[in-house]
Amino acid sequence: MQKPIRVMIVDDSAVVRQTLKEVLEADPALEVMAVASDPIFALKRLESERPDVIITDVEMPRMDGLSFLKTIMERDPIPVVVCSSKTDEGSGNAIRALEYGAVEIIQKPKLGTKQFLEESKVRICDSVKAAHLSRKGLGRPRPRSVLPEVAPKLTADVMLPKPDSRVFVETTEKIVVVGASTGGTEALREFLEAFPEDAPGIVIVQHMPEHFTAAFAKRLDGLCRISVKEAEDNDTVIRGRALIAPGNRHTLLKRSGARYYVEVKDGPLVCRHRPSVDVLFRSAARYASKNAIGVIMTGMGDDGARGMKEMHDAGAFTFAQDESSCVVFGMPNEAIKLGGVDAVMGLDEIAPAVQRRAL
Repeated sequence: MQKPIRVMIVDDSAVVRQTLKEVLEADPALEVMAVASDPIFALKRLESERPDVIITDVEMPRMDGLSFLKTIMERDPIPVVVCSSKTDEGSGNAIRALEYGAVEIIQKPKLGTKQFLEESKVRICDSVKAAHLSRKGLGRPRPRSVLPEVAPKLTADVMLPKPDSRVFVETTEKIVVVGASTGGTEALREFLEAFPEDAPGIVIVQHMPEHFTAAFAKRLDGLCRISVKEAEDNDTVIRGRALIAPGNRHTLLKRSGARYYVEVKDGPLVCRHRPSVDVLFRSAARYASKNAIGVIMTGMGDDGARGMKEMHDAGAFTFAQDESSCVVFGMPNEAIKLGGVDAVMGLDEIAPAVQRRAL
């Protein structure tokens, strides 16, 4: 039997600390080692005991979360999950925390409907497990482990039917669809920065809470030659632009004549996620088939694996990020094992290869 993942919680709110502790300790794979009301107390505790994962806020008294994160990474890198509010300031600081070395973002737990609370528990526990499996800042790969399923996973069937045998007329326009999770924010930055202004239209699902995807898209828009925006319902997929699926909404690729556009809609968690890569990939298989190019990147779990196989079977060309460049080699590995991947490449090789395929 595997030892539980030991977690330290750092947050100035007693309510948040207690809620996170209850959520984590309800999962037998997790153990709360310590709680701290601010980074100064946390650093003192870290002198005598080392957790496997730290969950920290980014807005705290005495020392802010970004300074705390920087100190951790300089002293003794430990995988960090950022727990942030959905305010504009909180969202921006959470995105900056990813640049500093954090591996996941979760939204602060709050009271809500039973469904909301259950989904929050799934996201929080999965984020901690993903951080534990990550390679971030450790100087060596994390030990591989097989994590038990916590709850049944719905498939993309709940959002749209499987691709049928209809054959779309192939056009000269290629559409690129991308899925990523743990480690994906920095992988996507590198991927998108490599594209020229006339790059093919791109639609992306990055597992991230709502309100944070807008800040993420804004950051990428300022770094890349192409424009990047959070997707809105009925946005047209056009050359020179990438659309980021908004957190907590599924994003599907649709087609009307020669026009590709996105549909943004509510729905249940699919493969334990909303947005789900499987939902995006299935829609690409159904509505773009051989006009699509698929890319699956770093992340824990198997979201996107079945959808990529459907894209591959529909005639799309598919890429997977290789193990050496992944923070977590979960999603790409599952897609490879299903036989849905045409080419496995290092992160720096994928964008040029996609660009060549799109010509």
